[in-house]
Amino acid sequence: MDRADIPNVGPGEPAATIGALATPALLLDKDRLDRNLARLSSLMGRQGVVLRPHMKTAKSIDVAQRIYPSGAGPITVSTLAEAEYFAQHGFRDITYAVGLAPHTAERAMRLRKAGVDLKVLLDSREQAIILGAAARAAGVTPSAFIEIDCDGHRGGLTAEDSKLIAVAAAVAEAGVKIAGILTHAGESYGLCAPETLEAAAENERAVAVAAAARLRAAGHECPVVSVGSTPTAHFAEDLTGVTEMRAGVYMFLDLVMHGVGVCTTDDIAISVLATVIGKKPEKSWILVDAGWMALSRDRGTATQRVDQGYGLVCDVAGKIYPNLIVSQASQEHGILAIRPGSTQALPDLSIGAKVRILPNHACATASQHEWYNVISAGSDAIEARWPRMRGW
Repeated sequence: MDRADIPNVGPGEPAATIGALATPALLLDKDRLDRNLARLSSLMGRQGVVLRPHMKTAKSIDVAQRIYPSGAGPITVSTLAEAEYFAQHGFRDITYAVGLAPHTAERAMRLRKAGVDLKVLLDSREQAIILGAAARAAGVTPSAFIEIDCDGHRGGLTAEDSKLIAVAAAVAEAGVKIAGILTHAGESYGLCAPETLEAAAENERAVAVAAAARLRAAGHECPVVSVGSTPTAHFAEDLTGVTEMRAGVYMFLDLVMHGVGVCTTDDIAISVLATVIGKKPEKSWILVDAGWMALSRDRGTATQRVDQGYGLVCDVAGKIYPNLIVSQASQEHGILAIRPGSTQALPDLSIGAKVRILPNHACATASQHEWYNVISAGSDAIEARWPRMRGW
């Protein structure tokens, strides 16, 4: 059989069209990506705030270069593998927005010694001591953010915590430069009304500014006031006192962000291409070859007003099938079914037909794949394959 007669190329080989892709495969609509990038860049430009994109979602130099064609940054990362990867591609202004441990402090200081302006994150005296020791061993001067907890979501000190000034003093004693404060309104992902999202954005801003004011009043420099989440970035009405915004999933968006109210389904830039491999008419099921290994186990919409299962199903051109979701997922099987409570008829899809699945959580779904198959809206052509980095 000639290669031209083979309907799907191998899973590790490039394809010319969506129809020729081996499935499951990750698609990235670059037009939607560019539109999403421009939207938040414009919002922050009007607010006079620096946008420091979080690359944990994309993990791709090709995506980063859509934002910064010449590299350098500023960017945010969530792993030191990301920091190393982007540094290798010319990025020099990087914030590592995860709390330090001894081994990560040592590794971070190696990047600092290599000329990368890598700023790290801490919220305790112990971490300051660890960072100071790693910096002295590497012969560099480190720079660290103090993490502030604005909504009880995760780590950090509250703006009123008595330990805040003590931690700042410990940072200075350890020979570490205070970069500023950093906070993340993680609880905003559980909201859905514009007024509550606006309130979360204002709370994030007010807490960050208050923490910075306390540090300055105690004699500590606090040049950067860094906030960030995709919901609050889009709903912030006033960013007075804030110097930079971090956001990541805004690049691709997803069904959780749709449920929050940040975007429409037409803004979601990534999808998983899958093939129909079976039918169970007696159960009103269609089986596809994309299970949780391709989609992830993320069920982030389960607590929202509309539960999207493991993803919302579209035809191969990206048009949504009304109320058709991935209702169940095992390792390599996805079960398509009509949303409970709907009278919508199950579409008649033949074995071998392809569908596209919009993800609940773009970060989690993209992390299941090695590369993006890049497309443009309305075209069947695969224009490029952009590799993704992985690991820690």
